[in-house]
Order: sequence, then structure tokens, then C-alpha cells
Amino acid sequence: MHRRTDYDVDEKTGLFTPDYVNIFGVPFTFMPHETTEEAGRTRTQSPKYVIEPRPEKQQFELQWPKIARIEYEMKPTLSLDMRRVRPLELILRETITRADMAKILGGNVDTSETTPIDLTTIADQFRMQKITFNTAIEVFERMNPKWPGSKEQLLSQIISIIEDFLESEKIHIIPEVGYDDVRRLITMVLNMSKIVEHIWNAIEPNNAESTKLVFEDDHRPIGSTGDMIPWYTGKPRVDAKKCHINFCVCDSSWESTAAFELDRNPKVASWVKNDHLGFGIHYIFQGERHRYRPDFIILLTNGIHLVLEIKGQDTEQARVKRGFLEDWVKAVNYDGRFGKWTCDVSFDPADIPGAIGKAYNYNTD
Repeated sequence: MHRRTDYDVDEKTGLFTPDYVNIFGVPFTFMPHETTEEAGRTRTQSPKYVIEPRPEKQQFELQWPKIARIEYEMKPTLSLDMRRVRPLELILRETITRADMAKILGGNVDTSETTPIDLTTIADQFRMQKITFNTAIEVFERMNPKWPGSKEQLLSQIISIIEDFLESEKIHIIPEVGYDDVRRLITMVLNMSKIVEHIWNAIEPNNAESTKLVFEDDHRPIGSTGDMIPWYTGKPRVDAKKCHINFCVCDSSWESTAAFELDRNPKVASWVKNDHLGFGIHYIFQGERHRYRPDFIILLTNGIHLVLEIKGQDTEQARVKRGFLEDWVKAVNYDGRFGKWTCDVSFDPADIPGAIGKAYNYNTD
């Protein structure tokens, strides 16, 4: 079985460029019509470079735990400091306020006759108490299997936390103008799943008595730069002096700037761009499970690991990602077997030295 080694995208087609293999030293093409000439002209390809860990740079090897999920053992009494809860943004334009109801005939939707449903009428059916209770029930069902104490006590505590959250200023409706109390109520009702998810993500890690790391592979719980399979690219690359990998492939000038700073900064012992390494953080957004890959892993000279994300524009999903990354960092530090970790985000190339300095002085105790 052939595994692709070239991940460059053809600018004209938007598809991966063809990948070729040698069979017993003979170049092999998969399609009989593939040739190296088009319309009498020789096809020119961008020069390809191999990206791989180098044995002579072994001293810059980086390792990390490959975590599938974090399990929490909850405290018998719940609490939530609203000052530490991240704001939740609800975007008005993303909130559906109208739907059409149609008949289903023979398993198919008949759109010839539809009945409009004005979802704004739900304001007449819902009051804040009902929103609070419905939200509490959904959070309760998530926590119930893990809760060691009285179920009645659990529900009572959840209701109290949700009341505090809904009455706080943590829910930001965007744009901040053009809505009244009724519109705010409707927006919250129609975004109930987001509110449940947001509160759950705040309650669980902040009320954990202990945490347990569940690995993607119990037999190989540690990932390493040395595990990278060599791959080829024609994308721009820069030297990576303090990196186990021979080059850093850059998707932007910002990443080139970051690579330069990481090589020159005296507080950096080694670093790697998280490309083809398999390092990822599992997170949940809008009820669905995702996995994202932070941009850089950095080992500082004092032994602290910094996971650095580069972000040009902040979004709600990006903030959720960072929240799960922060929980990942806390859980890994609590476990204690993988060294000390911290994380940060850079919104400007000029931020990077400051992020390194901040991480260098980070205290995990």
C-alpha cells in the first residue's frame, strides 16, 4: 500500500498534485493517460524537498502525551466562579428565526405546499425559569453518571449555577444593538445547545477533584518528532536550527517570522512546527467533536513546554479551542509525568517574544 508523501495542492485544480512511486526502480503511473508532456510542452514541477527528522539533530527531539480525552472525578459540591468563565457570544445572524414545515410523501419532502413557522413566537411559551430548568436538565444528564452524591443535590446546584450564568454579563449577543429583552430571550432559547455546552465545559474542569488522562494508544502514549514519516513539498521552507526536523515549511510570512524568532531567542531550547506530527487537541464545538492542531510546540531552556497558537483573527470556535487546550495543559500538569506545560496565542508577529517570556516565568504550582 502506497502512502502519500506529497501534500502540495495544485493552484489550478485545487487538488493534490500527482504522487508517483518507483516499483523495482521503475517509475510507475496509475493512469495510462498520464504523461510528462502536455500539448508538446514538458510539464514543469516545483522542486520538491524532503521534510524529515535528522539524526544529527536528535538533541532537539520533542515529545508530548497523545491524549484522546480527559476524565474528571467530580467534587461533591459544585461551584463556578463567574469571573473565570469565558464569555459566550451568540450571533444574531446565525440564529434561525423562521422555518417552513412541509409534508413527507413516500419518504420524500413535498415542497409544493409549505407552512411557515415563526420561531419568534416562542417568547410567548418560554420564560427565564423554563430556560434555566431545561438547561439544567441537559447539564444534569451529562453529569449524572459521574456524580458520586445525591442526584437531587446535584440538580439543585446546577440550577443555581445556571441562574447565575444567565443573569451575569457573560452572554454577549452580537451585534450589541438592535435587540430588546424579548429578542434576547428568543436568541437564548434558539441557542440552548450552545449554552448547555458552554456551561458544561466550564463546570467539568473547574469542579474536578482529580483527572485521568486517557491515551489514544495505551501501548504508545508518547508522541515524538522522531516518529514523523518523511514527506515532500514544494512550499516555501526556512532553516530550523533548534528543531529536530530539517526544515520548517511555512504557510505564511508570519510563520517564517515565528521560526526566525524561535531560533534566535535564548530562552528557547528546541521547537517544532506542528506539521505532520499527529499532535492534536480534541474539543467539542456546537455539539460535535473536533480535533485541532496548534501551530508550534516549544521547549524552553528551563524545561517548560509552550504550545503556541498563531491566530490572525479571533472567532468563537477559536476561543473554544483555546479553552480545551487550557484544560489539556492543566490535566497534563496535574498528571505530572510529562513535564510542565503552558499555552498561549499570538495575534501579531510582535507578540511572540512576549509569549516566550511569559511562558518562561510561568508557574504551574
